[in-house]
Amino acid sequence: MAPGEIGRTLMIVGGAILFVGAILYLSGRGLPLGNLPGDIHIRRPGLDIYIPITTGILLSLVLTLVLNLFFRR
Repeated sequence: MAPGEIGRTLMIVGGAILFVGAILYLSGRGLPLGNLPGDIHIRRPGLDIYIPITTGILLSLVLTLVLNLFFRR
């Protein structure tokens, strides 16, 4: 991949992230992730642990599919 192509790709990805971030910021809501079945949240006095197992798997699958579509050879 030529340096010009890398720069162009980074600008497109950065613009997409900026666009999605602006929409989420202006809508006043975050992503509806974090309370999925399989996410572990432990609350005790003085201790709050959150382990997003299902959210991590879901994001991994989505990002894998998107990146495979963009960078398919």
